[in-house]
Amino acid sequence: MSELAKVLGGRPRRFYGWGYADESVSTEELARVVATFAKRFGVSGFDVTPPPRVSEFRVRAPRIEPPAALAAICTGNPEARLAHSYGKAWLDSARMFRRHCPNPPDVVAYPRDESDIAELFDWCTGAGAICIPYGGGSSVVSGFEPPESERPVVTLDLGNLNRVLEVDTTSQAARIQAGALGPQLEAQLKPHGLTLRHFTQSFEISSLGGWIATRAGGHFATLYTHIDDLVESLRVMTPAGTLNTRRLPGSGAGPSPDRMFIGSEGILGVITEAWMRLRKRPCFRASTTVRFGDFHAGADAVRALAQSGLYPANCRLLEAKEAAYSPDARAEGALMVLSFESADHPLDAWMTRALELCADHGGEWDRAALESDGSQHAGAAGEWRDKFIRMPYFQEHLTARGIIATTVESAITWDRFRDFHAEVMHRTMKAAGRIFKHPSTFTCRFTHVYPDGPAAYFTFHALAEKNTMLEQYREIKQVMLSALVELGGTITHHHAVGRYHRPWYDRQRPELFAQALRAAKHVLDPNGMLNPGVLIDP
Repeated sequence: MSELAKVLGGRPRRFYGWGYADESVSTEELARVVATFAKRFGVSGFDVTPPPRVSEFRVRAPRIEPPAALAAICTGNPEARLAHSYGKAWLDSARMFRRHCPNPPDVVAYPRDESDIAELFDWCTGAGAICIPYGGGSSVVSGFEPPESERPVVTLDLGNLNRVLEVDTTSQAARIQAGALGPQLEAQLKPHGLTLRHFTQSFEISSLGGWIATRAGGHFATLYTHIDDLVESLRVMTPAGTLNTRRLPGSGAGPSPDRMFIGSEGILGVITEAWMRLRKRPCFRASTTVRFGDFHAGADAVRALAQSGLYPANCRLLEAKEAAYSPDARAEGALMVLSFESADHPLDAWMTRALELCADHGGEWDRAALESDGSQHAGAAGEWRDKFIRMPYFQEHLTARGIIATTVESAITWDRFRDFHAEVMHRTMKAAGRIFKHPSTFTCRFTHVYPDGPAAYFTFHALAEKNTMLEQYREIKQVMLSALVELGGTITHHHAVGRYHRPWYDRQRPELFAQALRAAKHVLDPNGMLNPGVLIDP
């Protein structure tokens, strides 16, 4: 067992990439994906860089040592420090494959309870150290990456705070510790017949506290899409003290204290517990896929669904070439993954009406899938779903071959979507033609939809030059992110701001609000200890 696994007290993860060290894609899966990209780029094969080893990094000595009272929950182990340096974006993977990690945290701390957190706060304050809260490590926006600073950095890994502490079956809510990963909390809720029903793509290695701190969006496309909708109350520890918000189904008593911390990305305090709204586990399902002649016909159908009040669990729209999973897959038009689920009633009437709306816009659906058990694992929907869940495990293999795989996501109102989509596509592909030698691909899908607009999620793939791939990545990403904000969209719908999105967030966020946020941080974190430089400069 690795040193990192000993520290974590459980299943070891890759320090340089996604997921658990004992889980990976199969040889057959990898061969199919590599063949798909070889065909797209017009190449016969790829130069493959081997994955990094801890011994290949020059990890600087810690600039700070924990006091004896905290030594048992702290480590300066190089593997643990490397694992807490970068998130899970392509950029993070590429830097690891370059064996480049010059600014790791000095110490990684694993508090066992709130008293440990209080002691760690005291130590960091006295030592002038930066303290960065860490959930599951799945950030794709440099959310917990240590800033370049003369101050030492202590990363606070909340993995030990992973229990469901209390379940209120009458109100359908539970008090859950913030360090619980998705599978951990769902396993503890299952005996009660309840679910949080918040399934992110990063579900396997992301935590409840991380979801709340980053305003994460779940897998379901309508109604309760963001974690915001599921938070009933919070418990937050700050350098200035601890606060609890009141458990209520709703309140009109001034600005919401919960909302102050939802999306705060670790700059105001450490979320330690939350009462979360739950739902009964669904037992009725209906699912199919609907094909459209073009993406905008599908978008019109999605808008009709979003404004109908039917609230499908899923109505994700994908360009067909994004849904393709093999070199010879059909890649014309658009594909909608359409599903309903309920713990209370059959769904035939809902699906029938939804398909009528799809037919109004030329949609043709998979009738065999409708006659199945309603599972989303059947047909084209199942193929895409499996690809979606497995996708993060492919990243290290793509990086090793110099294949850039990155995304940007935004949201825009329906009346502006067509122009927004066209211009983002145009700017990106024009820049890609200048930056990359081989043909690139840029596709769009809807991850979440609202009555007033979609969340558009763009995926970019290109074959980079190995010696300049970081520079090529940054150049194309700059074009994409600038387009989102300049054209009136949001810099992020559900990936958070972090350090990477910060320049564009500064342009989107009203300056007067920034001043108010700085004032709040000054009260709660007077020494600027918590994750400085994210969202605002103290």
